[in-house]
Amino acid sequence: QVQLVESGGGLVQAGGSLTLSCAASERSFSTNAMAWFRQAPGKDREFVAVISGSGSRTDYGDSVKGRFTISRDNGKNTVYLQMGSLKPEDTAVYSCAAGSNSVAVRIRPRYWGQGTQVTVSS
Repeated sequence: QVQLVESGGGLVQAGGSLTLSCAASERSFSTNAMAWFRQAPGKDREFVAVISGSGSRTDYGDSVKGRFTISRDNGKNTVYLQMGSLKPEDTAVYSCAAGSNSVAVRIRPRYWGQGTQVTVSS
């Protein structure tokens, strides 16, 4: 069982930046693809970004391309989401997820974190 713990959420003004972290409990972290999702009140969960186990491949949802960057440090069992040029519509609970590969983690993640709130004020 992999435990994922997100941190770094908070309140930020539009145009600002924020970096989220997701720490994994297990040493085999580097074998898992990792992804970030978000869910705003009354809306469906939305894919944000994914990174392969080695970190060599990334992909982003259309709404965040060019503004967000996903990265990972396998030595620290941690994945990051750097968010820039934030907009009020980025307000949501952001959750990280782990899966066997970059495709599977987007469809059916094996593990979820508890989520962290990001609020962007206008």
